[in-house]
Amino acid sequence: MNDTVASLFILFLWLLILAVFLRSLLSWFPINQDNELSRLLYRVTEPLLEPVRRMLPRTGMIDFSGMVVIILLYVMMEVVRRAAAQ
Repeated sequence: MNDTVASLFILFLWLLILAVFLRSLLSWFPINQDNELSRLLYRVTEPLLEPVRRMLPRTGMIDFSGMVVIILLYVMMEVVRRAAAQ
């Protein structure tokens, strides 16, 4: 695998992790959902979070989908790193 492509993909995965983390963090605060940042984070992260949310059992008020998505993104980064090292 080309090192430049691998580096760009890893950067993209880091940006997704940051977006999921920010969305999870913002969900703790009463922020207006019409905020441009909130809408952007929702549009970027919802396609990742929603399928995981459907597979996880309901846990009351705690949503573990963000943590699961971040772990999966870290696993993807490790796969890309190992593929780039070969």
